[in-house]
Formats: sequence, C-alpha cells, structure tokens
Amino acid sequence: MTQEPTPTADTVRRLVRSLLEDGKNSKNSKDGKDGRGGEETAPDNGGVDVRPATEGAAPVTWWVGTRHVLRLAPDREATVRQRRELRLRDLVRPHVPVTVPVSVAHGEWAPGLTYTLDTKVPGGSGEDHDVSAVGEADLAGLLTGLREVPVRQAETLGVPRAAPRSLEGLRRAAVRAAERLAEADEFDTARLNQLTAPAAAQLAAQSGSAVLTHHALTGGHLVVSADGRVRGVLGWADAVVGDPAEDIAGLALAVGSPAAVRAATLAGYGARPCLRGLWVARCDTVVHLAGALTSRDAGRLTLLRTQLRRAWEPILLERVTDLRDTDDAL
Repeated sequence: MTQEPTPTADTVRRLVRSLLEDGKNSKNSKDGKDGRGGEETAPDNGGVDVRPATEGAAPVTWWVGTRHVLRLAPDREATVRQRRELRLRDLVRPHVPVTVPVSVAHGEWAPGLTYTLDTKVPGGSGEDHDVSAVGEADLAGLLTGLREVPVRQAETLGVPRAAPRSLEGLRRAAVRAAERLAEADEFDTARLNQLTAPAAAQLAAQSGSAVLTHHALTGGHLVVSADGRVRGVLGWADAVVGDPAEDIAGLALAVGSPAAVRAATLAGYGARPCLRGLWVARCDTVVHLAGALTSRDAGRLTLLRTQLRRAWEPILLERVTDLRDTDDAL
C-alpha cells in the first residue's frame, strides 16, 4: 500500500509561492503592471508567511498571510470529500444568510491529493464567543436555507444520504455511559430518566423529513463576531442528506440547548425534531465524555465537559409525551 506524503511547512511554502507567482503572472498579463500594487505582500521570513492553524505533527490547515487559509487533503478519501465540498459550497451559498468560504485557488499539492486556498471569514471561533439573540436569528436562517437546498441537486454532487440514528439505541448507550460517569462523579444518572423507551420511540425520525444537513455544526465551525452575530460557517466536507435533528443537536453542543431550540423554532421546525435534536445531543455528550475519561488530553476533556453542560441546559419544552403524529409547532 502506497504511503501518502506528509505535508510540511516547506511543502506549504513552495505551494503558496507558486500560487503567488501564478497570481502575479495573471495580473501582469491582464494589466501590464508588475503585480505588486494594492495586493497583500508576503513578509521576508522565507518569502511566505504561513502558520499552522491546527495542532499536530502534520497539520493540514495553514494560515496564509492574514486573509487566507490553506487546507490540504491528507489522503484519497479526504480528496474526494474536498472536491465535493467545493461544489457543495457553491450550491449552498445562495440559500443561507451567513458567509460560506470561497476558494480562490484549488488543485493538487501532491499527486492525487488536493488543496484549496480559501478566503478567511472575519470573526472568531464559536467556542470563544457567545451567540447573541440576533446571532440565533442567523442560525435560524442557516437551518432554513439548508432545508431549501434542493436535495436532488446535492445528491447529484455526490452528497451521501445518512439514515437517521436510533434514539433508543443512543438512549441505551447513554444509560450505560452515565453509570461510568456517575462513578467518576461527573454526572447524575437520574437526569436520563426523562428519556424513557416510549419517549425515544415517540421521537423517532419521520419518513420524508431528510434535508441537506451540515452534520458538523461544532463551535469551531461557527464564525462569530464580537457582537454575537454568526458571520460564517466552515467545514462543509461532512455534509449529508439526512436527519435535520443532527444539526439541531450540533447547535446544542455549540451554543447551548435553549439557543439551539430557539433557532430551530425560528426556522420553522416543530416540537418533534427540536426534542429529538435535544436528546441526540444529550446522549452523545454522555457517551463521548465517558469514552474519554481515561484520556490524557486535558483540552479534549474540557471541551467534552463544556459540551455536556451546554446540551443539558434546561429548556421550556422538556416534556416528551403527548406528541401527536404530526409535527407540532412549539
């Protein structure tokens, strides 16, 4: 089996130099100038200002100057997903009110392995900034827009379908995980009592409800400004056609359950998908934290504990009984 090449800082610098040179040549051919006027120039530390944007021995995301981010696909599977992502972002962009990154250059950084140089979306990480009430309206617009994207067009681009997860299966896994958390004094198992087996069955995904879902709405993929507005959404490579409750669950982990449910309600989702998303998030956080208890990664444990706290924030709509067959509005 062929070993995939490992990207290094020198690899990135050579690639960015070639992109800058191509850009200058293109500008020269268009206006006859030397290509230096009005454009961001690279500092003299080796000719190109590049910095890893992610941790790890072989980071695949790099800051380029102050206005661009370079993402390298590390293997063939990631290459397929990145090529699909570039096409999907173009499809999604007209439907959503937040910024979707734009690729200013893309190609191969190694044989068969792709890259994309994207414009940086101004703002901070959703993990570091709280979302305001107006920001919740931005999230509502995002959920509304995703529901409006034609599913058939998304599937034509290669976006896969994902079957809804079994909430009963998640509940059982969470009950087992909660016992381990209780032994470590991390969680009160009584909190799961509200999600009974009949309630989980009542909140099963309904047929015909599949929409385009981002499927990775983590705080790190939300770009939030200092005033709490959601300015952009990153990380579209994991998008699927599937259960909208997964995006509601993702928002519960990113911004808290009350804000996630309010945003989903503003987007027109009723009680069933909102409560389903709430409990998907709650079960996931219990399972994930229990699985990471023995981890030595303090940062990961801190994030998982924060996500658990957010997902278990109480909301007004906590009763999961007496739901009619139709999707009741909140």
